[in-house]
Amino acid sequence: MTTAIHLATLDDAPRLLPLIAAFHSEYGLDLDDTAREAALLPLLQGSPLGAVWLLGLAKAPTGYVIITFGWSMELGGMDAFVDELYVRPKVRKRGIASEALTTISHSLGEVGVKALHLEVDKSDEATQRLYRRARFEARDRFSLMTRML
Repeated sequence: MTTAIHLATLDDAPRLLPLIAAFHSEYGLDLDDTAREAALLPLLQGSPLGAVWLLGLAKAPTGYVIITFGWSMELGGMDAFVDELYVRPKVRKRGIASEALTTISHSLGEVGVKALHLEVDKSDEATQRLYRRARFEARDRFSLMTRML
């Protein structure tokens, strides 16, 4: 399978926002449309803090991936985080997410990103299998912790 993957631009916002709303609804994330748009637009306008990829045809995307960037002394430089990955329910289990993660990981590695991290629900076995197939591994000594500001 070869899934079309392209870096999203501001022109893609009208197709991205409904996908993001669907993801947030599915996972019970409480953001309104205004907050979603405010968070998305800087990434589409070229912010160095993240990027968005559309999956599938540009005119009718099947999903998206949002990657954010950081820095890790431990890992020796820039690292990245899969902030959101969404594939429409009707086209899941076709390898789209795995292929996107592999392609994006390869591209990020080519530009010097040292590691790609993600967060997964501990009770979601299916998603954990997907991420393991894409060569992500749990770090036994470490657990993601968050302080809301």
